[in-house]
Amino acid sequence: MAFAAGGTVALAAGKVHAHDGKVATYPANNPDHPRDPGPHDPVREAINPDLVDPPATDSGTLPNLRFSFSDAHVRKGSGGWTRQVTQRELGISTTIAGVDMRLDNGGIRELHWHKEGEWAYMLYGKARITALDTQGGWFVDDVGVGDLWYFPPGVPHSIQGLGPDGCEFLLAFDNGNFDEDSTFLLSDWFRHVPPEVLAKNFGVPAATFNTLPSPAEEYIFAGQAPEGAAAAAVQGGKKSAQVFSHNMLAQTPVSLPGGTVRITDSGNFPISKTIAAALVELQPGAMRELHWHPNNDEWQYYLEGQGRMGVFASSGQARTFDFRAGDVGYVPFAMGHYIENTGDTPLRFLELFKSDYYADISLNQWLANTPPALVRQHLRLDDTFMHALQQNKQPIVK
Repeated sequence: MAFAAGGTVALAAGKVHAHDGKVATYPANNPDHPRDPGPHDPVREAINPDLVDPPATDSGTLPNLRFSFSDAHVRKGSGGWTRQVTQRELGISTTIAGVDMRLDNGGIRELHWHKEGEWAYMLYGKARITALDTQGGWFVDDVGVGDLWYFPPGVPHSIQGLGPDGCEFLLAFDNGNFDEDSTFLLSDWFRHVPPEVLAKNFGVPAATFNTLPSPAEEYIFAGQAPEGAAAAAVQGGKKSAQVFSHNMLAQTPVSLPGGTVRITDSGNFPISKTIAAALVELQPGAMRELHWHPNNDEWQYYLEGQGRMGVFASSGQARTFDFRAGDVGYVPFAMGHYIENTGDTPLRFLELFKSDYYADISLNQWLANTPPALVRQHLRLDDTFMHALQQNKQPIVK
């Protein structure tokens, strides 16, 4: 890796004076003066170049704002696996916790419910989701790549992988301290109710419950894949008037030179009251403009490509982080930031907020809609800059 821009800046031969104000540089491939001659991991350094050789604009002691699902523990079941990134893994992430789950064809995430709201984005394959609303209405839907679902707190639901190869999806919960092991499971409850009480509740003999499965065998277990869409219908009862799923990719995106943005919140997905989202795609070299969010912290999930994010935390503090597919990023409330595609393929990522609406403030638009004389006195910039300001927001810069 080249640690000096263009490889042209090098330490002068001879002594470096104690009060030399220049920042030390380490030209690449210099065996006489390596950057890190002690123990180090070149693989990790290669994927985090802005940590080992930060921009000169970085300053201060911001906490870590990045964690990879590839570093998360995997819990296996007979029907798939799951892993999570919560506040325990990424300490700054107080508002949202994330779960990455894989279900095989027929694999079932057992019937359950949460204290938290559950938002999901389908990453791969197909799944069938079920739920019961508070009015006793049933909901069943088949979802595919780019589809969302949202189950409000307390609403019981299930997820099952469909053919030919099941599914993988991202779950987001509106509490950073969420733990997937603390959900209310159907099998767990049955095992912790006296058989005579179950018998009285369901009107069957107590012996009916002599062979209940262990909750350890459930959670994610191998099941029989349903046959066709007709199997999704519930006979009798009433279908829910609420819609718990949404096709995000079917939305007409905001298209700009350099990329696209799709926004989904309670305005176009009414059931989603606690999580708002944006799906952003940046072409190589493009960036998500300098901006901040006035409604809550931002939790990110990187779908593909590679990029970097610079975060300004006020009081002279700023840090830069690098991201790849499968990484989680986080920006605390109101901190200014940008996200830049540093690769040669599209960079796609999700922005999530614990909010019922999406909102951002553009630095460019703010300055363009401030009296010019006031801006000039602050920044002392010339007419070239002032004329470049845009009163209409451009969330993506080519």
